[in-house]
Amino acid sequence: MSRIPGLRVLLVCSGLLLISMAAPAQTKVAVINIQRAVLESDEIQKASAAMEAKYKPRQQEIEKTQKDLQGIQQQLQAGAGKLTPQAEADLTAQGQRKQRDLQRMTDDLQGDVNAERNEVLGKSQQKMAEVVKKLAEEKGYDLVVDVTNTWYFKPAMDITAEALAAFNKAYPAPK
Repeated sequence: MSRIPGLRVLLVCSGLLLISMAAPAQTKVAVINIQRAVLESDEIQKASAAMEAKYKPRQQEIEKTQKDLQGIQQQLQAGAGKLTPQAEADLTAQGQRKQRDLQRMTDDLQGDVNAERNEVLGKSQQKMAEVVKKLAEEKGYDLVVDVTNTWYFKPAMDITAEALAAFNKAYPAPK
């Protein structure tokens, strides 16, 4: 008989232990708009301005070619029925060459811009991931979720501005 009360105490203690183990610890969660944080970083702003300056001459060349092509098209329209067949054929061939050149220049520029932009963004995203991880460890966050996959969150959970400031501090834009 004396063993039964001891068994009850053991069972109660075991049950309490199981309940305490099963009870979830409070999870600290933060939300970030990673795209905004990366795109608004000083590093990306500086890189964007540098790329714009770098590719401006090629963009201007494309605009000049577009104007030349428009001029040829206007000549063809204005000279409809007035030009000799040879002159019309020459203008048409010239317009087709300009159109091919324009398409090639546009495709090349777009490809170069995309490749450089993707490289710069990729590097910045990796750096931002490191900054967010460090920030999460410092602030004790168990989980950081990107806002693009979140339906609702309290604004107080948003650490985008904090991450952006930490990123700009850790990776200042080159001068």
